[in-house]
Amino acid sequence: MIARALLLAAALIAASSPAAVAQTQESFANRNVIAAPALRANVQVSGDLVRIGDLIDNAGSAAQIAIYRAPDLGTTGSLPVAQVLNTLRAHHVIGVDTRDLREISVTRLARTLEGKDIELQVARALERRNGLGDAANLALTFDRDPGDVRLDAGFSGSLQAAIVRYDNRNGRFDVTFEIANENGAAAAKLRFTGTAIETVEAAVLARNVERNEILKSSDVVVERRPKAEVGPDAAARDRAVGMQARRQLRAGQAIKTADLAKPDLVQRDQNVMLIYETPGIYLTMRGKALDSGTEGDVVTVMNLQSKRTVSGTVTGRGQVSISPPASRLPQTSDATSSLGKAQPAQVAVATVSSPVAPKAE
Repeated sequence: MIARALLLAAALIAASSPAAVAQTQESFANRNVIAAPALRANVQVSGDLVRIGDLIDNAGSAAQIAIYRAPDLGTTGSLPVAQVLNTLRAHHVIGVDTRDLREISVTRLARTLEGKDIELQVARALERRNGLGDAANLALTFDRDPGDVRLDAGFSGSLQAAIVRYDNRNGRFDVTFEIANENGAAAAKLRFTGTAIETVEAAVLARNVERNEILKSSDVVVERRPKAEVGPDAAARDRAVGMQARRQLRAGQAIKTADLAKPDLVQRDQNVMLIYETPGIYLTMRGKALDSGTEGDVVTVMNLQSKRTVSGTVTGRGQVSISPPASRLPQTSDATSSLGKAQPAQVAVATVSSPVAPKAE
């Protein structure tokens, strides 16, 4: 029985094709072949350590062994190949294909937060908190300039304000952000402290201005100033230009509405035209202003003919109108008396007569 089994096996082996035998031998050979480790020319790491698996392909079980510290965040360093081979031998990694490299470039990946973006995020965290206004109107002064902040590339989350404190008595703020890590590590925390002040656009003088001087367009610029400094009555630039200074103002001073007045249409000691007008009568005469005044102001004027003084309302540049008493309509003699009994030769008189309807029969 045993002899028959042996003969049958021998017959089966003899019947097998040479190709099948060769394929079987190649399969066993491939199982025993391990790919040779090979160096990489350029390496990128996201942590603070460089491992064997970062430097070579096919590192096998040694891939997770840390052998160097990584460069600073966002920077690139180099490793001489001879030094790397010596380090690999110390960890029993041999037979490495150098690919004719002389050095390996190692770059540490990083996420960079720019200083201006950090300032914007702090302003947004403080927006409308404890009396503050919009983020765009906040001026921040940091205790320590944040500059650009670099984090490991794994911290890819957005800045989340975890702690926000603001004291409106002294303007101090204390803000802490948290940034999540995509690899499951603990969130990074960034803390910023300083002072926040709300600002507004203000019209500011570009030069010193004397009392009663008219502001020109070149005299006024727009700057951002602390809201507390400007106050609630800040003057807008378009309202300030063309107005007259009520008092002496200095360069760099924020202009307030109380500092301005309408420009004087009548100046003291200026020759003006006196106008007296009632229904049917229009009189004019030369006078000399004893006061300065803008439109609507009541000023005193001396009649140059009679040397008498009268009071009138400024109605235009170099013009003062005298109104008749409200109790009655003055006659022509009253009008000339109000103007100082002027001689007819110096008075222009225009009378207007209304048509009289015919008497009904």
